[in-house]
Amino acid sequence: MAVEGLAKALFAAFIFFACFAFSETSPYDAVAIPTILLWLCLGVRLHRGAVPLVALLLLYLAAIVSALLPYLNEEFPVTWTVQLIYLAITCIFFAMFFADDTHARMELALKAYTASCVFSAVLGIVGYLQWLGIEDLFYKYDRASGTFQDPNVFGSFLTLGALYLMHGLLTGSTRRPLVSLVGLLIIVAGIFLSFSRGSWGGSVVAVLLMVGSVYAGSTAPRLRRRIVLLTLATVVLGTVAVIGLLSVDHVHKMFETRAALTQDYDQGETGRFGNQIRGFAMLLERPFGMGPMHWRLIFGLEPHNSYIGSFANGGWLGGTVFIGLVVITGIVGFRLLARPSPVRAHAQIVWPALLMFFLQAVQIDIEKWRHVYMMLGMVWALEAARLRAGAPQAGALETRR
Repeated sequence: MAVEGLAKALFAAFIFFACFAFSETSPYDAVAIPTILLWLCLGVRLHRGAVPLVALLLLYLAAIVSALLPYLNEEFPVTWTVQLIYLAITCIFFAMFFADDTHARMELALKAYTASCVFSAVLGIVGYLQWLGIEDLFYKYDRASGTFQDPNVFGSFLTLGALYLMHGLLTGSTRRPLVSLVGLLIIVAGIFLSFSRGSWGGSVVAVLLMVGSVYAGSTAPRLRRRIVLLTLATVVLGTVAVIGLLSVDHVHKMFETRAALTQDYDQGETGRFGNQIRGFAMLLERPFGMGPMHWRLIFGLEPHNSYIGSFANGGWLGGTVFIGLVVITGIVGFRLLARPSPVRAHAQIVWPALLMFFLQAVQIDIEKWRHVYMMLGMVWALEAARLRAGAPQAGALETRR
């Protein structure tokens, strides 16, 4: 029991440290190896429902390593590939870990993750409003960045925490609704002050999907009325908070700048979109791609599109497998939402958040985002747990207790 208690504490720390992304290395990475090894010793296993994920990840890594072979003498592509292999390993671990004792382990992870979101959002807000003398640490490019290098990653990271708190409020499963509401408003403020257009749009899509799934999965009129009323109340409170922030002059100016559909760096032949057009034409003639991280050597910056990046880094095979992984995971995710099962409540939280990242991958590079691999593993673990449990009788809304 003592060993299992230590393992749970170590796992909670592992998840919480996901918010520390000031550099390429993080406390998350330092805790990952002992956490994974300890739980493997305690007996996590791979269930058949998660086997397709493992097969797709291994095939994708094989494509990346094959494309790397001509560049083994270059340090950066090799380092990037090793890091990608490590992230894939964490993804497989999550798919194994959450497939057993699913409810308790998902709750532990989501609570730790949400605490991480609130912590990072508070620092991002403090840094943006310049309340301390170390603002540069939590504030970059005139945008809140919290404990991240990039405000875009910061804003998107917070969405899963927001969904978890909102789901608890909607279904009445949270034990401390006032605390959940305060935490939700802090996270929403952090997302807004990141001034990340992808985070804004993706969060809206994720919330709409989550709320729609909860509403559709409920047959009780009273619960449906609660969902509608609380959703409207959350929208009103969020709007009031945003209006309050917009009353600050520099916040208003940054909002006007970031609300534009395109930025200066998007336009022109050497801008983001110009590079993508030229690069796509080059990739049609290169079955093995450009090699890991060689896009930036040719164009001077990243592709800012994970789908194009997968073809550049892993060739036609890598790009095809990456798209296949997204499509198949999408089928699994929407099936988890549509079919009543003991894991649907958690799927209503995790899948909309992961879908947001798949959509954002069109305009940003997500291959190295640690939390994306966690959510990917979670979705496939929920599918494995659903298959093992079988389909229960329909008609009841599964809520977290």
